[in-house]
Amino acid sequence: MSSSVNIVDEIKSRCNIVDVIGRVVTLKKAGANYKGLCPFHNEKTPSFIVSETKQIFKCFGCGESGDVITFVEKYYNLDFKGAAEMLARDYGIDLTGAFANQGNKKELYNINREAARYFFKALRAKDNPGYRYMAGRGISNDTLREFGIGYADDEWTSLTDYLTGKGFDPKTLHELGLVSRSDKGRYYDKFRNRVIFPIINTAGEIIGFGGRVIDKGEPKYLNSNESKAFQKKNNLYGINLAKNYISKDDCIVLVEGYMDVISLYQAGIKNVAASLGTALTPNQASLIKRYTKNVILSYDADNAGQLAADRGLDILYNEGLKAKVLKVPEGKDPDEFIKKNGRQAFAAAMEGALPHGDFKIDRIKNKYDLTRDDQRSACIDEAVRMLAKLKPVDADIYTAKLAKELNVSEGAIRRQLGTAAESGPQRPPDDSAASDIKTEMISKVETTLLKLITLDKRYLQLPEDVQGHVFKSPAGMSIYRAIAGMTDGVYPLTMDALSSTVDPDYLGYLDEVLDTAISPERERQTYDECISFIRKKMLADRVEDLSSQIEMGEGILSEEESNKLMTELVEIQRKING
Repeated sequence: MSSSVNIVDEIKSRCNIVDVIGRVVTLKKAGANYKGLCPFHNEKTPSFIVSETKQIFKCFGCGESGDVITFVEKYYNLDFKGAAEMLARDYGIDLTGAFANQGNKKELYNINREAARYFFKALRAKDNPGYRYMAGRGISNDTLREFGIGYADDEWTSLTDYLTGKGFDPKTLHELGLVSRSDKGRYYDKFRNRVIFPIINTAGEIIGFGGRVIDKGEPKYLNSNESKAFQKKNNLYGINLAKNYISKDDCIVLVEGYMDVISLYQAGIKNVAASLGTALTPNQASLIKRYTKNVILSYDADNAGQLAADRGLDILYNEGLKAKVLKVPEGKDPDEFIKKNGRQAFAAAMEGALPHGDFKIDRIKNKYDLTRDDQRSACIDEAVRMLAKLKPVDADIYTAKLAKELNVSEGAIRRQLGTAAESGPQRPPDDSAASDIKTEMISKVETTLLKLITLDKRYLQLPEDVQGHVFKSPAGMSIYRAIAGMTDGVYPLTMDALSSTVDPDYLGYLDEVLDTAISPERERQTYDECISFIRKKMLADRVEDLSSQIEMGEGILSEEESNKLMTELVEIQRKING
């Protein structure tokens, strides 16, 4: 099999989309198609249509659509290769050589699976420090088994000898981060004298490991290396077990650490996951959005935990998620609190979690002595910068709250917000579409607009009708967010000013943006041309979407609904032709 095109053709010919989707969505025959509740957003009335004839799906509620491979990618949070491999495995399709240039991820998963078995058996084989540690933390045998928790002894080559004895190449073990390599070229175990937490993705593959030192030692927690099998920014610990509970409860509790997840899950709070010891990323927020739009951040009560919560709120908000912050009473972390107080007490604390804006304002207020006028003024300045990043309705609500709490007129705060009350805040547009982009390539129109924005702050506030349709590549969105966050930046912006805030993965694209040449006298004309191009593309996309809805809705939609779609289609086509 020589190309991805052949792969797609082979999979589509062998995998019936109704069978694949029917495993996870209850489908009922509806005319020529099948209908069910959409797995990508919460709904009570079915609007998710699957066409067996066309081998495609479409949700008339949230707009998600695609073929069988697209569905598997979206539902299981896989890339194209991972989705193809999953379907090929289930339907006996030979993909030999199909991804030769992308490395053998299947082998990496096999190695991780063998390592996990070894660690798990080691925990259960005899009385050992790992088992005693987990038992001392109150973790039951059932929970140990459900999470696949294991133990790495304090010998230097236990795992290395086991895996090489099974024929695995030590170089591949090193690539996965299971072993380390000495200056003399000798391989030895990376995880020693640690409790081992397998990290499992939504497709059930073991992608990496976390290790917690049992006695004193540094680092306290040690994670697998980034590899072809494991990218921390794309995954959440515990999501494989929690995803169904998250969908059922329409909420996720997001915590910091492995033990927080395990303790809450064991206590009955099963819609829980952790962000793998790293700052929350847009990719992780996009993964959460697949199951719910409601998030409760329950990070540690110390300053570092609350700062992480503050930053996490911005990521979640920009992904269109509704986030609250639970500050665990008594200054404890979630693990300690639920063990001492139980599930009901934690559930009660969840009910009192602070919404995004309230948490932000409280943190800002706590920095200042509000009995002093100069401190109160500084507090308002910082709060206004926060308000300017919110959606207009949210900004309006919290402007009123801030004015009341600080005994300042709403009008004064609105004047300080400047034009924000009229034209909307300067905030990054919704980039939910970014998850649909198969590559990180940045388009010419994105590059041109970003260059203009670095030259003149006037171009930062995009027209409301195109927000969410401009920066569709992860690189473009990352750079735009970095610029939007530099509220005190001096124009024109430079590489030095931006390089520290742009994701390191996208610095090459930033070079491309800054190297783009635009004649000063044509800046405004170029900007208008870019916006015009985007609007035309939006109309064309809408025509395609409406045509698909009309075609798939045959026999499903009422005459009134069909006529409404047709009227909109004709009107848009008239605009395009006019």
